[in-house]
Amino acid sequence: MIFRIQKYERKIFELIGDCAEELGYPTYVVGGYVRDRLLNRPSKDMDIVCVGSGIKLAQQLAGKLKPIPRLVVYQRFGTAMIKHKDLEIEFVGARKESYRSDSRKPAIESGSLEDDQNRRDFTINALAVSLNKEDFGSLVDPFEGLIDLENKTIKTPLEPGKTFSDDPLRMLRAIRFATQLDFEIEPTTYKALSEFKSRISIISKERITTELNKIILSPTPSRGFKMLEETGLLPFFFPEMQALKGVEIRNGKGHKDNFYHTLEVLDNISKHTDNLWLRWAAILHDIAKPPTKRFNDKAGWTFHGHEVVGERMAAKIFKRLKLPLDHKLKYVQKLVRLHLRPIALTKEEITDSAIRRLLFDAGDDIDDLMTLCKADITSKNEAKVVRYLKNYEKVILKLKEVESKDHLRNWEPPISGEIIMEHFHIPPSRIVGNIKSAIREAILDGDIENDYNAAFAYMLKKGEEFGVG
Repeated sequence: MIFRIQKYERKIFELIGDCAEELGYPTYVVGGYVRDRLLNRPSKDMDIVCVGSGIKLAQQLAGKLKPIPRLVVYQRFGTAMIKHKDLEIEFVGARKESYRSDSRKPAIESGSLEDDQNRRDFTINALAVSLNKEDFGSLVDPFEGLIDLENKTIKTPLEPGKTFSDDPLRMLRAIRFATQLDFEIEPTTYKALSEFKSRISIISKERITTELNKIILSPTPSRGFKMLEETGLLPFFFPEMQALKGVEIRNGKGHKDNFYHTLEVLDNISKHTDNLWLRWAAILHDIAKPPTKRFNDKAGWTFHGHEVVGERMAAKIFKRLKLPLDHKLKYVQKLVRLHLRPIALTKEEITDSAIRRLLFDAGDDIDDLMTLCKADITSKNEAKVVRYLKNYEKVILKLKEVESKDHLRNWEPPISGEIIMEHFHIPPSRIVGNIKSAIREAILDGDIENDYNAAFAYMLKKGEEFGVG
């Protein structure tokens, strides 16, 4: 492995080394930056550890950089951050930590580089490179992290039970790194995830969700979810996902395992998008199948209404996991609610009216909805998959045809409630809503053109019917 850095990064390191020498602080770049550079991955975050005051070292460097960088000091934590060009450089003094059983917040005291490396989560994150003049660029690797990096192994530097008990978030980080980097978790370390899983309960939902979202944004997120389920961590923060697992057979009829189906849909969609919220829609599209599951001898297993119940469940899950409750939630809910609509269109003669209604309901999210629906095809029967995909292409062509003609994305009927009230001299009332709805339905059904004159004439007709004409 070669430690690849850019020329301007080397100049920064040399300048940090000069500042460290002036202050008499042995100084190193550690952790993720070293790991990523050895893996030839991009990294703009540098963690600098010095045996001394990280704040003083940052202030010393800030005085030498041009243009003068933004310096942020976190006095309470003994850290400082410099933003210089496209780099974020964090400075901290080497320290050692001790933990209480009921908290992941450690008691901190000054320490050596060895103490600082001992507190790291994994051997591949404990790698350090010297910035000191006498051995500039040399690797400090007390836990053979370089070997683990070459072997694609996630392993704790100390006994895994202590590492995970001290800071249980590291259990999720182990799975996240394994998923992101396509590494394997060393067997003893992996076993400890199950043994100490209950410790995850002391971690805030915000921190759990940060790691979960990074797993979801990985190239093959199913790997992370499978490990979360196998280790027993998943039910602690996402029991609805755990509930999808399993197959029930009754009278010789079984349903598919919706946990593994969901993961397949998630992997499928991840090949086509890095949109976190579209990936969340894939995760939640069948989330309500367990509570809506029913059996009868004629139909077998059914999940009627799971898209409607799933829309409601999405809000509860977002709230519990501290995910945003703004337009991102609304977007996910919309895709969950509508994910069966395009499938239904492939099973019948596609009418312009059905297409108009889908365009009206999906708005600008129609393309993402179709991406989700195509990802939802997980049959092992290749001929069936090909047939479904061809049917979807017909739907997509019809969507384009109707959209170019009727312009229904994010559409509002050409006659507003204000126009209705003003023309008929009536106050806000149910009649106003009824007339407006009738105009909208007539346009969507293709009974009248989508323009003002046609809609106005129809408004007059409906006004007479409702006794206000």
